[in-house]
Amino acid sequence: MTREITIALDAMGGDKAPDMVLKGAEIALVRYPELRFLLVGAADRIAPLLKRIPKLEARSALIHAEDVVTGDAKPSAALRTGKRSSMRLVIDAVAEGAADCAVSAGNSGALMAMAKVVLKTMPGIDRPAMASFMPTQRGETVLLDLGANVECDAENLVQFALMGDAFARAVLGLLKPTIGLLNVGSEELKGNDAVREAHAKLRAGIQGLIYHGFVEGDDIASGTVDVVVTDGFSGNIALKTAEGVAKLFFEFIGAAFRSSLFARIGYVFARPALMQLRDRLDPRRHNGAMLLGLNGIVVKSHGGSDALGFASAIGVAHDLCTNGFLDRIKTELAALGAPVPASSQAAPV
Repeated sequence: MTREITIALDAMGGDKAPDMVLKGAEIALVRYPELRFLLVGAADRIAPLLKRIPKLEARSALIHAEDVVTGDAKPSAALRTGKRSSMRLVIDAVAEGAADCAVSAGNSGALMAMAKVVLKTMPGIDRPAMASFMPTQRGETVLLDLGANVECDAENLVQFALMGDAFARAVLGLLKPTIGLLNVGSEELKGNDAVREAHAKLRAGIQGLIYHGFVEGDDIASGTVDVVVTDGFSGNIALKTAEGVAKLFFEFIGAAFRSSLFARIGYVFARPALMQLRDRLDPRRHNGAMLLGLNGIVVKSHGGSDALGFASAIGVAHDLCTNGFLDRIKTELAALGAPVPASSQAAPV
């Protein structure tokens, strides 16, 4: 029998919250009927919406939150003043054991700062990193960091490589994932000081880590390596660019098939293949980034996501919980020489 999983949802996080969050939870509940939800946010706004979704209401508990972390809030300010916010309370729920994991589409910097303070980082990890998958010609590639750390030094990048390797082993099931460091060229002298220094450390060798070397932007989609490591500034740009190109591609395809009668007739025959392609490249179906390096599972959804995208983020959280991700990543990090944390829970502050 499938284990019941409780997910704490920041019902006020995201551009279209709380309606988008509840509709996303409804979609996820169809896929994963064993889920239970803690819906955290403004009760006066959430309760009327929840009444319209009886199946979700039956599987949810509503927790009122007085405050909301806005999209333009500085992480430091959110830490000081947001202790009663919906974002903080979902993280507290994970730390206290009331929820198995948390999902939020809110402010990325604030989410990372709060999660780091409340859940703490695993020993040997200075900064958590935001990681997710991107479709490639060979399957899927892990990309990190996706925006949690805009500025990184060489040691941060090396730690991201360790966490990315462990993530690929635990989630993708790869026995020997290859690691690449994103750069503006493959030559040894290319890149800033942090990238070159990290390259030198990784090239020197870390037991169990297979380092490919520098990779460039086009290597991401090619699937040249299984894990692409970069700072949050470059990683976020790469992710948003890929999403934008996917949308542009389908707009061009749609315009081409609407351009003439013969093109419309051709669409009738091509439609099944186009639907397959759309599903494979749809950014909403790849939504949900894991905050790696924490003593707890926190998933970040795209702030502009719709209900389908948010449901995908919930699906990521579900899979991480059912696969025993925290215990597996501790084992993988230990095998790579990183210290192993004694507990997967941390007391709230």
